[in-house]
Amino acid sequence: MPPIASAAASLPAMLLHHGAVTTLVCLLITLALTLMGQGSWDVNLVYSLAIGLPSWLTIELGRMLLSRGNDIPWPPGWRGVALVVAGVLIGFGLGNLIGQRYQAYMYPGQLGTKAPALLFPMLITIVSSALMSTMFYLVGKARHLQMQAEQSQRQAAEAHLKLLQAQLEPHMLFNTLANLRVLISIDAPRAEQMLDHLIDYLRATLSGSRSGTHSLEAEFALLTDYLALMQIRMGERLRYVLNLPAELAHVPVPPLLLQPLVENCIRHGLEPQLEGGCIEVCASLLNDDQVLLTVSDNGRGLPPDLQASTRSGGGFGLQQVRERLSSRYGIAATFSLMADDAGGTKASIVFPLKSAP
Repeated sequence: MPPIASAAASLPAMLLHHGAVTTLVCLLITLALTLMGQGSWDVNLVYSLAIGLPSWLTIELGRMLLSRGNDIPWPPGWRGVALVVAGVLIGFGLGNLIGQRYQAYMYPGQLGTKAPALLFPMLITIVSSALMSTMFYLVGKARHLQMQAEQSQRQAAEAHLKLLQAQLEPHMLFNTLANLRVLISIDAPRAEQMLDHLIDYLRATLSGSRSGTHSLEAEFALLTDYLALMQIRMGERLRYVLNLPAELAHVPVPPLLLQPLVENCIRHGLEPQLEGGCIEVCASLLNDDQVLLTVSDNGRGLPPDLQASTRSGGGFGLQQVRERLSSRYGIAATFSLMADDAGGTKASIVFPLKSAP
């Protein structure tokens, strides 16, 4: 829901909340004055409500009108002070009139004698109205500052994700160009075919990965293009299976999240062995509220030096995966890389199905 629509939808609830708080304060004042012997409870109640509620309503509606379009829902400068004074004067005039009419009707013989005693409860109610207006102003300002802080945090997280993505894309490109250079010297036609696939892959990447997220369907499509590139170089030594359930196709993820994991499988698992191997990328639903992504291969497994770097955070690609998950999901996402039971390695990513944008 857009911010303006959300604010409009919450306006009646806010009015009811502020009105309920004002009424509660008036009742507490009535109780306190009655216990202090300042007149009968019903007269105190009528004066308190008749002064407090019109004062609050005048100030509440006035601040909405005068602060329209402002970030903080309160008129700036002297207008705010004038609004409180106007609300107190209106509440005092109207409340005093209603209170006198009520007292004259219920206690006609006490109106002249009790009027001085009513000055104290009226002053208490007026001061309370001013204090409550100040409280509502401070609450509104605090809420605005909190929204600004949350927006700044979201913007910082998005900027960090874009920075990590900007670092990852050249890394992938340099590795692919290095492979292309080798292929040119041994098989020029296949190198030309690989270059065509690379152009298609870069076009899809540049057009679809400039935003902070894209769908899992788009992520798997990029993996298909990347693996097609690698298959031109490796031939039948590279086989792959991509499994994306239809119900998870539109789940948002950071672009190029899985590509570093697939690249590690090829570089460290499949390329070192003569027969090559198979890469399997799967997405599945875990516990109805989490998404599980796995990238596994049946290659040689992680070499000892990469195992050590994995325990300390991993190489460039693995570190990118960890940081992008942390920036997007915080502690709600987990990443692990371990030896697969069937041989090779298996990387697993778990993140919430519904996450904040």
